[in-house]
Amino acid sequence: MITFSDLSFAAPILALTVTVLLVMVAEAFRVGSSRFSFFLTLTGLTAAALIAGKGAGTRGAAFQDMVVVDGPTSVLTIIICGTGIVSTLLSRSYLELRGSHRSEFYMLVLFAVVGMILMASAGDLIIVFLGIELMSICLYVLAGFFRTRDVGNESALKYFLLGAFSTGFLLYGIALVYGTTGTTNLSLIGSAYAGVANQPLFLLGVGLLMVGLSFKVAAVPFHMWAPDVYEGAPTVVTGLMATGAKTAAFGAFAAVFLRTFDPAGSTTADVLALLAAASMVVGNIIAIAQTNLKRMLAYSSIAHAGYMLSGIAAGSVEGQNGVILYLAAYAATTLGAFGIVGWLERETGEGTSLEEYAGLSKHQPVIAALMALFMFSLTGIPPFAGFIGKYSVFLAAVRADMTWLAVVGVLTSAVSAYYYLRVVVMMYFREREGDVIRLPNFSIMLALAISAFFVVVLGVLPSIVLDIVAPGL
Repeated sequence: MITFSDLSFAAPILALTVTVLLVMVAEAFRVGSSRFSFFLTLTGLTAAALIAGKGAGTRGAAFQDMVVVDGPTSVLTIIICGTGIVSTLLSRSYLELRGSHRSEFYMLVLFAVVGMILMASAGDLIIVFLGIELMSICLYVLAGFFRTRDVGNESALKYFLLGAFSTGFLLYGIALVYGTTGTTNLSLIGSAYAGVANQPLFLLGVGLLMVGLSFKVAAVPFHMWAPDVYEGAPTVVTGLMATGAKTAAFGAFAAVFLRTFDPAGSTTADVLALLAAASMVVGNIIAIAQTNLKRMLAYSSIAHAGYMLSGIAAGSVEGQNGVILYLAAYAATTLGAFGIVGWLERETGEGTSLEEYAGLSKHQPVIAALMALFMFSLTGIPPFAGFIGKYSVFLAAVRADMTWLAVVGVLTSAVSAYYYLRVVVMMYFREREGDVIRLPNFSIMLALAISAFFVVVLGVLPSIVLDIVAPGL
């Protein structure tokens, strides 16, 4: 039986669901309702974030322990809603310029965000699966939202086929864990962990779960879909995939591997550490050769997945803190970078190459300064949010006796400075040829301002996030 307590704990999800229904009604009864849907979507996402923030001090479970509410899940919900807000702000002019500003885009974004929140607040493996499917199906459609673009259709098809394949691994893993523990509830699995930790079928189930979730975060060697999908999808969708989807997947990673399986000092931790190291090395090295900014940011995303996996591999509360702080910093920084890429991108899909940023500082000094800010943060230069995020996960790795993993992270971060700072050099020390770039509109500037604000604030005051997380630990 559903109680009032269940509904109150699930209030952000319910707020977004009601918003989706209102957008559907608006689309059915209003002609040209896309602008109304735009504002309605922003309202719903903002309301959900505020509700999650208000309930951040509470701790409990809803729907027979299938949904968990505590400090970490509240922060993750706020981050996910924030990525939805910024993505929505960026999408309006992007879609209008291409003649595709339709209400169904916002419906899909809202449903995807609901799936992301379910993943991040899951207390049961079934909820993890339902969240992944709801999120993924929406992202498959959004990746091919421009139906007349072959590259978009190709990216959507690749994402769908590989996503379905990875879901099979996840489901087999859930089945094996259920078969050895007799439950899919994460709390009960955690209680039974000591008795089944050495059973071959249980370990196989854990490995399959790791494969399924590694695909969602684009960790090596399950990363091959990311560059093509990021490049072919609409840029505003790419930003949502790179931030919101990754936040949700790492929320599920933390729920399963930190709170349930207790990987510290185990073989599971060693495997996670190897995945992290491989992702950092492969992502950063291949990113050096990229001249398309969307592909460069895709390989960068793979590298950042490795950084965050370092915190998961640490298997500690400090590691969880570091991952959540990193996710907040990464979401703000990456959404800002993709926002600028989408603004500069032309209707034909061109305008994403590195050469397009030559001389940007002379024509658009504010935009160039913001892009430089985002590149500095992704590199990990203090005092920006990216630095404190990397410091947190590397410190957790060191304290978990994985100093070698932190060393790999620091060295690969130094490598990343080459391709991130190359963008800054192109903007400030190269001359631009061609037409003067058009001015960004208010919604784009608002989205970029929000991203830049959090990049700076989280770098200076990381306690904003940590003080919310702490009550749930």
